[in-house]
Amino acid sequence: MLILKNISKKLGEFHLRGIDLNISEGTYYVLLGRSGSGKTQLLELIAGLNSPDSGEIWLNNENITKKKIQSRNIGLVFQDYAIFPNMTVAGNIAYSISSGKMGKSLIKEKVNKVATELNISHLLDRDTNNLSGGELQRVALARTLITSPRLLLLDEPMASIDASLKDDIKRLLRRLNKQGLTIIHVTHDYREALSLATRVGVIHNGTIIQEGTPDEVFRKPVNKFVARYSGIRNFFRVEFWNENGEWKAVSNNHIPFNLSQDTYPGEGMLIIRSDDIRISPEMLSSNPDNCFKGIIREVFPTEYGMEVTVDAGETFYVDISADAYKQQPFCELEEVWISFPREAGIALQGNN
Repeated sequence: MLILKNISKKLGEFHLRGIDLNISEGTYYVLLGRSGSGKTQLLELIAGLNSPDSGEIWLNNENITKKKIQSRNIGLVFQDYAIFPNMTVAGNIAYSISSGKMGKSLIKEKVNKVATELNISHLLDRDTNNLSGGELQRVALARTLITSPRLLLLDEPMASIDASLKDDIKRLLRRLNKQGLTIIHVTHDYREALSLATRVGVIHNGTIIQEGTPDEVFRKPVNKFVARYSGIRNFFRVEFWNENGEWKAVSNNHIPFNLSQDTYPGEGMLIIRSDDIRISPEMLSSNPDNCFKGIIREVFPTEYGMEVTVDAGETFYVDISADAYKQQPFCELEEVWISFPREAGIALQGNN
């Protein structure tokens, strides 16, 4: 549906370069990147607010690279919503279709329909000054959706919304996507990508450095930047070798690892997700592939449970769910065993 071919754009000292994307119809695509990575600039190129220095943008088999924003049938919701404070909610929603030849009765019908879909019918006669962040987000979405766009672009849609309202907006966006709307959503929060995306792209310094399904990107990051972005904290500089058909690695601190069947570089970095590591007061009788005795150095709460830092010759970070921690609490200086399967180790070549 949307194809970007070798898009480049120089913006002062910043440079978007070599952007290639192929986003199928009905995809929920999350473009993940830190502030200043180029994600918003790329949205503006797709929307038509700016033009690339080189490359092409195709939508539904049509080259729209030089088309005006009004002719692209693309909806864009800005991070700050861009709501008109001197208009009612109904006036804001109707704004994008009121300049044409559509009659007032049809405009009102369309406004009522989209307001009902987004559960804001009760707000139509109100001004926008006292609306919550979640309500403003719905108004901004309604104003865009009333134009029936083929593609919806969202610039940090959760940035100004209270945590208690984010789940409601996520449910709304999932529903719109399930109804067939293609969505490109830019954010700096990988948890949004995990909860919404069917495909993810990671952009860094103006270049997309990895793309795939959320599982592909977050379970098999191509470099340390993507790994850190997806919450991985266990990084070990190692040497790899094959012994009698089995791959092994040893860290700089002489900690040995058993690895799954794969091809590994001679040396590089081994990463392990914190939620792939199991922790126990005693050594597991099942004799796991990688099992180490250590001392707990720190225990502190996280969003979903607890993180336990274990010194086992190398420092390991272990995530425990809140329910699991209630059943088996741990404390600092306690001796424990940690273990993880061969498949949990992910190799990164060189210093990347």
